Amino acid sequence: MAEANSDKQTYEEVSGMLKDLNKDLERMLEQMEKISVKTTWMVYEMIMTRSDPALVDQMRRLEESFSQCREEIEKNWKNMLDETKKTS
Repeated sequence: MAEANSDKQTYEEVSGMLKDLNKDLERMLEQMEKISVKTTWMVYEMIMTRSDPALVDQMRRLEESFSQCREEIEKNWKNMLDETKKTS
């Protein structure tokens, strides 16, 4: 009788583990679907952005402005370092 009881517990444990595994797999699949949808939208937006000449021009101007800003900051930073060295 003890063997029958332990077999039943083992079956219930395995059944419970399989149910939990199934739930975990379903959750993981849902997450993968969400990631796939986000990736698809990102690709779509990239294609639309690259195919619109006005956006390409705006991106080029933005990159130029960023470069100018970075150069100005670096120049100011170097000037500030030089001034602190002179006062030390």
